[in-house]
Amino acid sequence: MSQKTVTEDTRTGAAEAPPGASPKRWWILAIIAVAQLMVVLDATIVNIALPSAQADLGFSDGNRQWIVTAYALAFASLLLLGGRIADLFGRKPAFLVGVVGFAVASALGGAATGFGMLVVARALQGAFGALLAPAALSLLNTTFTDARERARAFSVYGAIAGAGGAVGLLLGGLLTDALDWRWTLYVNVAIAVVAFAGGWVLLGNHRDATHAKLDVPGTALVASGLFALVYGFSNAETHDWNSPLTWGFLLAGAALLAVFAWWQTRAAHPLLPLRILLDRNRGASFLAVLITGAGMFGVFLFLTYYLQLNLGFSPTKTGVAFLPMVGALMVAAQLGTTVLMPRIGPKAVIPLGFAIATAGMAWLSGLGVGSDYVSAVLPQLVVIGVGLGLVMPTAMQLATGGVAAEDAGVASATVNAMQQVGGSIGTALLNTLAATAATDYLAGRDATNKLVQAQATIESYTTAFWWSAGFFAAGTVLAFLLFRRGVPQQDADAPQVVHM
Repeated sequence: MSQKTVTEDTRTGAAEAPPGASPKRWWILAIIAVAQLMVVLDATIVNIALPSAQADLGFSDGNRQWIVTAYALAFASLLLLGGRIADLFGRKPAFLVGVVGFAVASALGGAATGFGMLVVARALQGAFGALLAPAALSLLNTTFTDARERARAFSVYGAIAGAGGAVGLLLGGLLTDALDWRWTLYVNVAIAVVAFAGGWVLLGNHRDATHAKLDVPGTALVASGLFALVYGFSNAETHDWNSPLTWGFLLAGAALLAVFAWWQTRAAHPLLPLRILLDRNRGASFLAVLITGAGMFGVFLFLTYYLQLNLGFSPTKTGVAFLPMVGALMVAAQLGTTVLMPRIGPKAVIPLGFAIATAGMAWLSGLGVGSDYVSAVLPQLVVIGVGLGLVMPTAMQLATGGVAAEDAGVASATVNAMQQVGGSIGTALLNTLAATAATDYLAGRDATNKLVQAQATIESYTTAFWWSAGFFAAGTVLAFLLFRRGVPQQDADAPQVVHM
């Protein structure tokens, strides 16, 4: 680095910048974080507002799930396409179009006059989110070229990805209680204005895959495959697992994704180059993100029910109750990515995080009818937050680090897709298992007795928590077996090497 550059950095009070680093990189991180928060919190912010929206628009309990599912379906099925668009046409336009589209769709949802209009708005949110999320993550990966700075940036991004659901619950509760359910959607417009202005000023437009073409057959296969998979798991919540609407779509999704994998070995310009998946650490990281997404819903979904229905918390108080978990997650994210990973590598850090999360979820399963928040929920949430904070940012950093620049968008999209599919699997499985546990408990007992009903509800929650602990335990074992020993090289400019 030249003496002039060092002097300029010292005069402005900034740390010495690595060679080739953007002087605006920390501002870019702030803008990416704002945009990512908008996408992640929208997976949960509307949940708390659903009862109010249902009363206002008059839709049935059976239709209620589509307010959530429409977003998940569009988001999951279009993620890889969104990531490739960012690679082909530039990350800045993909980011800005995604932000504007998300804001417009949010405003449409906030102004909804009926159920259909709200579902369409939520689907559009998911579609534009599928363009925005991979563009944001790939911008992070290409903006931070220094390994230490990238670790710090990913600790922020990963903490937002992990804690965004809890932030959505808090913000959704505050807005619903203080204003109206519609503001859980309108708030995105304000967030988008900040993200768009910052992106317009700070981001440069660079296309790394200028000579590639869009893989249309691959796009159709993966979009329809992911749609069928998420739709099948969504149907498992409202239909029996024996229903053709459940297993039929799951089988179709698996078949379409298998054909997609085969096609990627033959396509001239594959949508998802298999070199991205064949790196051992990266493949293990994708799996870790999927398992984390599945297990996290055991916390957010069922603990939200417990706090509101059993402890009588308001929506706002429920959101506040999750804040200790968010704080623990953010501290652990910083520790994991910047201190532990550079010293002991992922084979120690990620299994350790999963093991801690397993212990926290198992501890949480000790809830009873007479339990209280301070002794039976708070410490457990902190432990779970520490565990997830060690897993999520570290896995995301490994999943996207070291890929060729022209593949950054699609690698980032794969991370998001894994988290979304994991969440869909977790929600469907845990809902089914929880409902079965409650039914089994009521068998042979007086179902009209309020104490019996309360205990049946507790049985459903604790069953979900035990299964979430099982997911994390499986993650512990798989992460230990799959990750390579040692500290991975994190030089983005190094030649691309595929390890088997």
